[in-house]
Amino acid sequence: MLVSLTVAMPRPCLVRIRPLALRDNLARVRSVAPGCRVWAVVKADAYGHGLLPAMAGLADADGLALVEFDQAARLRAAGWRRPVLMLEGAFEEADVAQAARLGLSLVVHEPRQLDWLARAPAGTGLPVFLKMNSGMNRLGFEPAAFTMAAARLATAPAVGPITWMTHFARADEPGGAEEPWWRFRDALPAGDASLSLANSAALIDFPPARTGWVRPGIMLYGASPFADRPAAGLGLRPAMVFESRLISVQTLHAGDAVGYGGAFVAERPMRLGIVACGYADGYPRHAPTGTPIAVAGVRTRVVGRVSMDMLTVDLGGVAHAQTGDAVELWGDRVPIDEVAAAAGTIAYELMCAIAPRVARVVEDPVA
Repeated sequence: MLVSLTVAMPRPCLVRIRPLALRDNLARVRSVAPGCRVWAVVKADAYGHGLLPAMAGLADADGLALVEFDQAARLRAAGWRRPVLMLEGAFEEADVAQAARLGLSLVVHEPRQLDWLARAPAGTGLPVFLKMNSGMNRLGFEPAAFTMAAARLATAPAVGPITWMTHFARADEPGGAEEPWWRFRDALPAGDASLSLANSAALIDFPPARTGWVRPGIMLYGASPFADRPAAGLGLRPAMVFESRLISVQTLHAGDAVGYGGAFVAERPMRLGIVACGYADGYPRHAPTGTPIAVAGVRTRVVGRVSMDMLTVDLGGVAHAQTGDAVELWGDRVPIDEVAAAAGTIAYELMCAIAPRVARVVEDPVA
């Protein structure tokens, strides 16, 4: 069953979203970290997959985590009753009151947020995740200041349960979580608190981080957090398929160039396919010749420069290809991680860059 989220499909370029793949990837998270509670990270419109389809696919998560307060309100309006964590916490004092109204959990990572919570009405019982900077150097209290921040929160009348958290900058590298883990543990104040440590990479590769609340992101969407380990080998399914069709077939003679700047020149006679997808649709403009793509179910390569609305593919190994044939930009036959690597970026960026003009279809919707 397919449910279109658009009234019309003016171009053949579309994205298919698979809530059942999200469900399966969440089950994979639980198999790796049994006994842990799971924050499923759905920021940036669920990494470009759509907040509501993701909510359906991740219905078994213990909570959803994001950064946008308007989207947290949207989750509540759509019927999500489990915890919601604001990963960047309150941006202004009014956000604390909104968190209380919506029943949100707040990350606390800087002194102003402590002040706002100290002034909030008693009895609110806001769950708080106090963040330590263990080496990422983005958000969080330095280890020396963390104990003082914890003490202030413990006396704030609006604060409920407190969880201690950090974020690993290099968990995708061998041994990259070791040093920040010990820095975090050595600086913890006395007492017994729940912890939240693991992103996708740490969840897979660093067993000490499998405790309390884990925070998977990219692995839920079927991509790998590691540059050298494919998602399929980690037991993950792609939750997004980006596809289009051939809208023209051209024949080049030896010496003919294609596209802007003539960046690709044919060394011999060859057939090329023109695909209705370009950087205005979210395909990376800097994807070079050789970037993998699939035409009519056969893997081949992009050639020449990606333009605003079109890109060009080599049909040399797809002799039967013709106008109207299906093209997979990434998904089942072409893992998004491979496209990202070829383009010098990461799967996160590609997922989030899909343009609003691209038609969205939700496959196998979860009731």
